[in-house]
Amino acid sequence: MNLITRIYLKLLKEWWQLYVPFRLRAMGVLLGKDVRFYGMPIVRMTKGSTIRLGDRVVLCSDSRFTDLGVNHPVVLRTLRCDSKILIGNDSGISGGSICAAISVELGKECLLGANVTIADTDFHAIKPEARRFNGNPQDISSSAVCIGDNVFIGTGSVVLKGVTIGMNSIIGARSVVTKDIPENEIFAGNPAQFLRKLNA
Repeated sequence: MNLITRIYLKLLKEWWQLYVPFRLRAMGVLLGKDVRFYGMPIVRMTKGSTIRLGDRVVLCSDSRFTDLGVNHPVVLRTLRCDSKILIGNDSGISGGSICAAISVELGKECLLGANVTIADTDFHAIKPEARRFNGNPQDISSSAVCIGDNVFIGTGSVVLKGVTIGMNSIIGARSVVTKDIPENEIFAGNPAQFLRKLNA
């Protein structure tokens, strides 16, 4: 990397640390201390909803600042009034998508590998009549997602509605998590299956 490129990237990072927090706070996002941004995340909040990032959270939306690269910027979206996204202290997300109709909560020190998707809703109704245009919340299945402290979710994984993942557990790359995961275990696959317990 030449000197001009290094200077450019340094100035870019400084700009993000000034502009992104200002913009997100203006939208109503609650930011803890020393939150870091690498690139501009995509954020949309429904009126009356909450997005809160804890202390020292890192959101990476630019492939130049994460080894594996990202397919898109970090996406944080609340879909209904009173829905919430809560991200605990010292957690990091690279190019992930989190959508909450009710609640998605990440604990402290969580790692979301590149392009992880977490959603607490089916987004569309199951019943076939007028599915394309049916926005009635009673017809769209949703259930909160809760991810414990120090969970590592591998690149490209999908965590679906109603799932709880226990603290310290690991989800292997490209997994689809449809059921609860206990603490201190490794799961992987589609659907995610138990591999082994973590060593004490």
